[in-house]
Amino acid sequence: MQQIIKFIIRYKIFLLYILLMIIAFAFTVRSHSYHQSRFFNSSHWISGNIYGTFQGIDTYFDLDDENERLLRENQILRSKLYNQAPIPNITIDTADLKYSIISGQVIKNSYAGSRNYITINRGKRDSIKQDMGVITDLGILGIVENTSRKFATVQSILNTKSNINAKLKNTNHFGSLIWDTENYNTVQLIDIPRLVPLNIGDTIVTGAMSSIFPENIPIGTIKKYDLDTSKSFYRIDVGLFNDMTNIKNVYIINNLDRKEIQELEERTENE
Repeated sequence: MQQIIKFIIRYKIFLLYILLMIIAFAFTVRSHSYHQSRFFNSSHWISGNIYGTFQGIDTYFDLDDENERLLRENQILRSKLYNQAPIPNITIDTADLKYSIISGQVIKNSYAGSRNYITINRGKRDSIKQDMGVITDLGILGIVENTSRKFATVQSILNTKSNINAKLKNTNHFGSLIWDTENYNTVQLIDIPRLVPLNIGDTIVTGAMSSIFPENIPIGTIKKYDLDTSKSFYRIDVGLFNDMTNIKNVYIINNLDRKEIQELEERTENE
């Protein structure tokens, strides 16, 4: 207390000056509408910037929650798209629906080798199983190969073992999608007959011959094509819609009819 009193006595002239200046400023603002308007506009600008800064900080720390919400919304929308019917949540128990969608994130991604794999943060506890298709919002990514309780590895389309049914969107002619290891943004579509009309820029999508992916999932566009005269089939370079070096959010697709289809086909082959 004594220190405060000493401080006031020592700087009494300066403090009196500050007090009088504040009083004068207050009278000026109150007696002139222009000054009053400028004062309140300035105060609103300062307070607005302060609130904006705190809002930005709050938004930054809420990004994970917001991202999870958006993933769930996209998950529901994709289920509606692939099934052409609404779903109440991520658990699909309606007989009319063919696919269920599970969202996830990539925790490891390889693309520089010849047999590349992607690790995702979904596993057996999330009902992930072998041979489920994995896509992003831009196109296909690969097929689940192995699972643990919390994680799964995905055979990337950038893998020499990968072989996925694909077709030309405009003609519905289909072939096999493979990878020649030369470019991580380009895969190859083979077994397209020479009589099929092709154009640079044509879109390639998943075909209807697969029980893993729904039909018409985007893959990429034709970059170039060559004719293998000895076999009368095209070899087509497909530029991927996905940037395979920059993948985060994914969707795992479960074909609810896959087991029944496989059992029927196996029974037919064994007869």
